[in-house]
Amino acid sequence: MESLIPKKGEVAFLWFNPYSGVAIKTPSKTLVVDPVDVDSKTFKTVDTILITHDHHDHLDESIVRDIHKRTKCLVIADITSARRLRGVVASDKLWEARVGLEFKIDNVLVRAEGFRHPAATPVSFLITTEDGVKIYHTGDSLPFPEMKRIGERAPPDIVFCTVGAPAPGASPRTGVDIVKMVQPKVAVPYHAPATEAIRFSEILSREAPRVRCMIIEQGKLYTYP
Repeated sequence: MESLIPKKGEVAFLWFNPYSGVAIKTPSKTLVVDPVDVDSKTFKTVDTILITHDHHDHLDESIVRDIHKRTKCLVIADITSARRLRGVVASDKLWEARVGLEFKIDNVLVRAEGFRHPAATPVSFLITTEDGVKIYHTGDSLPFPEMKRIGERAPPDIVFCTVGAPAPGASPRTGVDIVKMVQPKVAVPYHAPATEAIRFSEILSREAPRVRCMIIEQGKLYTYP
């Protein structure tokens, strides 16, 4: 991933664990979401780490510490995770994410959105690249009413949506419900086995045929568009 520099209007991404761990590369920035169950040295250059919530499959303080120590990156985390990261991340590099807050990383914008999940203070992230490409990383959230407002405000180009276990209550059906609410150009199922992603694709093709489904494999690099 380090050798690939996306062109204007492009993004590259890598799904690196069975959960919601995704590295996103824009023409100028590298963002890593929920780094768990991965070798911290996988990421040579990181500008920002994003943490959705404090569950063990989304937050690993030791990995965050190692990446931050090596790269001096910014860490944007939900309130509960940020508290756990105090003393692990330099105070001036640790920002608390609350729903509705926006963060500028030079020309890349990160907005904290809502989240339906049994965690203390979870947030999802809507990332807008320097070229205006919008990526909605939902963590392992189930659909919730406010998601529709995201689609009405500015439909994302890409949405990552949970389609199965171990996220409580998630299924291909709930993944499709997310897509129908936010109306992306591309839907990426994750946080589930391949069989669930295929089922998601089948339902999506019937109920939202204009949305392209991109079934991804762990450890493989993809680009958009």
